[in-house]
Amino acid sequence: MKEEEYSHMFLSLVYSLQMQTMIHLGKLPNPATGKTEVDLDAAQATIDMIDMLKAKTVNNLNENESRFIDQILADLKLNYVDEKNKPQLQEEQKTDEVAEKESADEPSPEN
Repeated sequence: MKEEEYSHMFLSLVYSLQMQTMIHLGKLPNPATGKTEVDLDAAQATIDMIDMLKAKTVNNLNENESRFIDQILADLKLNYVDEKNKPQLQEEQKTDEVAEKESADEPSPEN
């Protein structure tokens, strides 16, 4: 019975860290504020923590626990990369818009 209880607790811990990371990635609203906020540094720290748990539990996890933590890490890392690339894309679009506006505002050369 203890082993089953520990397994459930381990899965709950990893799931809790997953939800925390999804909140940091802006994929879920913060339950305290109701707002969707992105904090990539906090998300990376939590992903690193799950990676550490995986490394420290090598050969101690059953098949279900191992598959669960692997799937969560893969999902979180893909979402992290997705969010990390979004600001760059938005920043490039803003830069292009500013450049277009500035060139439209420049007076044409007189001959």
